[in-house]
Amino acid sequence: MRSTETAFFDKIKIIEILNGIPHGAVILDRDLCIVEMNSSLELLTGFAVSEAKRVRADFILRCNIGKSEKLFRKVLETGESLSVEGNIITQDHKNKPIHFTVSPFRNDDGNSVGLFVFLEDISISHSFDQRGFSSDGVKDILGHSSKMLEMFELLPVLAHTDASVLITGETGTGKDLIAEAIHKASKRSRYPFIKINCGALPEALLESELFGHVRGAFTGAVKDKPGLFRLAQDGTIFLTEIGDLPLSLQVKLLSVLDDREFFPVGGVKKEKVNVRIIAATHRALRELVKRGEFREDLFYRLNVLRLHLPALRERDGDIRLLLDYFLRKFNTSLNKSIKEYSGKATEILTSYHYPGNVRELRNIVEYAVHICRGKSVKKECLPDYLVSPLMDMEVNEEQDVKQIDTEGGVQSKPVADKAEHAVPIDGGWRDVEKGMIIDALKKTGGNRSKAALILGWGRTTLWRKLNRYSLN
Repeated sequence: MRSTETAFFDKIKIIEILNGIPHGAVILDRDLCIVEMNSSLELLTGFAVSEAKRVRADFILRCNIGKSEKLFRKVLETGESLSVEGNIITQDHKNKPIHFTVSPFRNDDGNSVGLFVFLEDISISHSFDQRGFSSDGVKDILGHSSKMLEMFELLPVLAHTDASVLITGETGTGKDLIAEAIHKASKRSRYPFIKINCGALPEALLESELFGHVRGAFTGAVKDKPGLFRLAQDGTIFLTEIGDLPLSLQVKLLSVLDDREFFPVGGVKKEKVNVRIIAATHRALRELVKRGEFREDLFYRLNVLRLHLPALRERDGDIRLLLDYFLRKFNTSLNKSIKEYSGKATEILTSYHYPGNVRELRNIVEYAVHICRGKSVKKECLPDYLVSPLMDMEVNEEQDVKQIDTEGGVQSKPVADKAEHAVPIDGGWRDVEKGMIIDALKKTGGNRSKAALILGWGRTTLWRKLNRYSLN
């Protein structure tokens, strides 16, 4: 590489730019050697930045896009970007389908001094296509984190069986979307998908809504009414917040699951029904069973297949992916042309712990796009509760990290407890968090994986915070 090119790459903070991209990204010099690559590409390929730098790209990006060197050279010579689909072989010998975008990297004089290669992992969409998932069913279910990939692997299995499914997870994690995706990929997809919130209606009204009633069953019942189970015949009924279902109706639901028949309210003749039941809850059903608030037999009948959705704070790297996705989505729906988030807005949005999960993130972005009047979402466009310094300290101090105890249970312990000897609180939360990181790294002898475990973070979260506090 020529000295002028080296100087150009050295004077800009390449890594800060690349790590703002939620997909794999790498910069090559004119000799097609790697100058810099981001953490997403580390996860994608299995190769660390330290072992990839100054190495020829074809040793790290082992792809099958034809004569890759010839393709890269063509972009260098013509200055025109190219986009193509192919595969790469990761360090652990896994084959991953990738969408490649190759663009020239220019210096201040407009000369091509290298290449920018963007790699989007499309293995999820390929998996859905191959196993019968329609694009409509999964278009709003996004995630590249390991926990989401594990969940995606289970979806085709859940779709291709008729057993009951119990979906658990915090409020706002997307349980409704997952239930509908399972239905759309199942053999029942051409029949109704009907959803009802078990905690939204009084018991008497809920029973009538679920099972229907006959004329004269109660005051105002002037004619027979089919319930949602009848309307969902041959399809799927989705019972969200199943933990709020009254005990008396739990007995009736158990009868439907066991015998596939029920009595309408006020009826003397049983109705047969053929539906699949998917239930969801954010509550701990086992605890409700212990307290006698939920029938144990119904729990086991619903819990034939189980799918747990991770909280957004547990999904390393997915926050930025979702921020970009919803920005594009609301740009289109609101006819805006916002191009990006400012650096400060990005820092706030990627540091926040999102107790309301994806739903809260979506609402924040929608609010920001409505408020924003320029081309960039700035700090001032965000909801007030995100940018208050007091809130920032309180939220982080109160955020819980799940720890596994010696008996295999889960206990919650405030993150701030870990920092009690690290840095005085007078310095603000940033100093406390920085002290926590330093303390954890000291305890592990600099081992970042173990330090992340102590802190209750994923490796990507720790890596991002190391950069923020200049601890790298």
